[in-house]
Amino acid sequence: MQKGKSWLTELIAVIVIVLLLRAFVVQAYNIPSGSMKPTLLVGDFILVNKLVYSISEPKRGDIIVFRWPVNPNIDFIKRIIGMPGDVIEVKDYQVFINGKPLPLKLIGEQYEDGNRKLIYEELLPNGVKHKIALYADPVIPRRDVPPTKIPPGNYFVMGDNRDNSEDSRYWGFVPKENIVGKAFVIYFSGDIPPLESTDVNIFTGFKQLFLALLHPRLDRIGKPLIDQ
Repeated sequence: MQKGKSWLTELIAVIVIVLLLRAFVVQAYNIPSGSMKPTLLVGDFILVNKLVYSISEPKRGDIIVFRWPVNPNIDFIKRIIGMPGDVIEVKDYQVFINGKPLPLKLIGEQYEDGNRKLIYEELLPNGVKHKIALYADPVIPRRDVPPTKIPPGNYFVMGDNRDNSEDSRYWGFVPKENIVGKAFVIYFSGDIPPLESTDVNIFTGFKQLFLALLHPRLDRIGKPLIDQ
């Protein structure tokens, strides 16, 4: 009887620790759409550090999970491109920060659903390099942003899949209080179908993980999402 009580106590302690970690330190998310390709793929399962921005400020280039300002019940994941006080401008495929274009270097191409995509390396003002994808011949006109100063405590975010990302170009800035945390590692990955952001809930997450376990992408497991 004493052994049974001890086991139950240990189980409760583990559950409490896991819940505390999830609430304050780290949380798991899965990527439902292709807005962050080629950095993150549909079916990547990531860990997000929820504590980091309580002891430091968000940095340009960070991949963040945040509550969508349009509907805070929905979480989005994008990359910070513009910082508080920056004047940001987007013309066609080119991003300008404080009047200077972000350097782009063509590094490859790929085909997706019959469409040719060009892969560039984009260099941010703080030296962070990351890959972005652009259609060679976009069907839908790109969303431009006139020169706009980012207010204090706000950030301009974009998806790395520039022609297939609903981001700050469409609905504006992300307030710091909406930021959940910083993505730092892919802990699992599998080839699964995409979802609409409004379809994501706890049950969908379990379903996506089950499908990913059936079709794992082993080469992506453990991949860090760190500054380059």
